[in-house]
Amino acid sequence: MLKLGWFSTGRGQGSRDLLRTVMEKKNSDDIDMKIEFVFCNWDNKEEPNSRKEQREMFFDLVKSYDIPLVTLSWKTFRPDIWESDQVTWRNEYGKEMRKLLSKYDFDIGVLAGYMLWVDDETCETYDLINLHPALPDGPKGTWQEVIWQLINDDAKEQGAMIHLCTKEWDRGAALTYCGFPIRGIGYDELWNDMYRKLTTRTLDRIKAEEGEKEPLFAKIRADGAKRELPLIVSTIERFACGDLKMVKQKAFFKGERLKGAFDLSDDVNKK
Repeated sequence: MLKLGWFSTGRGQGSRDLLRTVMEKKNSDDIDMKIEFVFCNWDNKEEPNSRKEQREMFFDLVKSYDIPLVTLSWKTFRPDIWESDQVTWRNEYGKEMRKLLSKYDFDIGVLAGYMLWVDDETCETYDLINLHPALPDGPKGTWQEVIWQLINDDAKEQGAMIHLCTKEWDRGAALTYCGFPIRGIGYDELWNDMYRKLTTRTLDRIKAEEGEKEPLFAKIRADGAKRELPLIVSTIERFACGDLKMVKQKAFFKGERLKGAFDLSDDVNKK
């Protein structure tokens, strides 16, 4: 049985959808998998807390599946060093988190909407995987930064990948990915509109004036976002059936060392 640790900040609907989708898949398809715990870096007693209701809904969902919920509030942890030395703070937080999780045995930790930077020792202690909203050879950064970079680069394709978490953020080895074209039907007209805008405005100005509502930007985001959940589910399925395995931060596919990210585009597009 595949044993997962689940790390989430529980900020909103997306966090609940991730957990719910994986659990429904487990129950309906009898995936040989168990989530040993859910870890959250909020305990929901903090003030101010603009997402208190959203996080309470997430906690309730976790409890409805009888999954142990482990919390460690980042806002109240060691405030004496937070302002002066965030590297030391992060290391101390990681040490305390690992202490809380020491009673749980898990194969892989899934960062599922976890918004706190993971310290180096935790990355080296556990096999942690994370979603990055770009292809393995695509841009780094937030999904917003990725999409603007794709537009700037006149890119032909976008995607998402699941990668190993390492000390170098967003630069761990890619394990699985899916890709899709951002040219052709539904896209060419939007690219032409962008080219016309760029004759009178810089991309930075378009970004400032239109932001995420810019039609080409919005289309790329929508087509990428709807593939993220299926990619996570398909990746977990591959681990659960034994095709993919992690051994001390090294990935193997059917017993052979994985030399490049495994393409799950067909699986994801069907889903």
